[in-house]
Amino acid sequence: MTQLPENLPHYPLMDGPTPLQEMPRLREALLSEGQPCPHIFIKRDDLTGLAGGGNKTRKLEYLIGDALEKGADTVITAGAVQSNHARQTAAAAAKAGLQAHLILFETVGYDEPAYKSSGNLLLDRILGANIRLEPKGADARAVFEEVMNEIRDAGGTPYLIPVGGSNAVGSTAYAEVFLEIMSQAKTRGLNVDRIVHASGSLGTHAGLLAGRALAKSATRIHAVSVSKPDRASLLDELLEIANQTADRIGADPVGDEDVHVDFRHLGDGYGLPTTSMVSAVELVARTEGILLDPVYTGKGMAGLISSILNGEIPENETVVFLHTGGMPGLFAYPGAFN
Repeated sequence: MTQLPENLPHYPLMDGPTPLQEMPRLREALLSEGQPCPHIFIKRDDLTGLAGGGNKTRKLEYLIGDALEKGADTVITAGAVQSNHARQTAAAAAKAGLQAHLILFETVGYDEPAYKSSGNLLLDRILGANIRLEPKGADARAVFEEVMNEIRDAGGTPYLIPVGGSNAVGSTAYAEVFLEIMSQAKTRGLNVDRIVHASGSLGTHAGLLAGRALAKSATRIHAVSVSKPDRASLLDELLEIANQTADRIGADPVGDEDVHVDFRHLGDGYGLPTTSMVSAVELVARTEGILLDPVYTGKGMAGLISSILNGEIPENETVVFLHTGGMPGLFAYPGAFN
């Protein structure tokens, strides 16, 4: 079985593989629409276990490991006000005995009162993170420098984690997840034809591509964009992270022919609800008892459902939907589900 190099810095934040579960009642509901439907499984990375779970916990195992190896006592990261990544960074820092500084930018422009008081932001506060709210359009580079200098001036040693944990260090985790999915599928006698996931800051996407390259697999990585509006806005950055990750783990290069992205489900922008997202969240909840989130997995699942109902995914395929977590964000969007 293909494996990652064993000498990469790593700090354990979760126990064992997350489940790979079949979704028979979702498939039954889609078949009732009169369209042939592939077999659908879900990789439960919402169950990583750290303060509400989610995919960033896996990335943070490598990022916190790197921070500790470099002698850091404080981690800094950024995101939108309802960032799942920020919440998991705060929790990972607490578990590792580090301070966490979260720089949250008001980039989404969602006016519901709960957006600025509940969900992930509430959990950030409970977890004891230092939170700095910045308006839309703020100079992120200048803010980072200011916070880094404040920590150094106070005698601290900061470590900067990029938005979403999306660099080669963090993306290593999703190369590992690709291998984990393949191993779980093999144990069950499955051949996975495609993995569908929501693509935002590109780190998970890049890691999956690097893992696919390491395994020399034909499994298609099918991304649904929840942030970038078109291929031109995504490709160069995605390939840079993917190939830095591939180099780090000893995989072959990733090329643009490996990149398959559906841009039809972004709606009015990142973090803004769509009717298809709401329908997808409700359908999965009411058929499988699984809660998706309004920013990532809801739109990702909307993309999968649309591709199935449009006949774009053959019925003889086995599809794995990667649940990257984010359920706490539902509490920041109550008006979308009225």
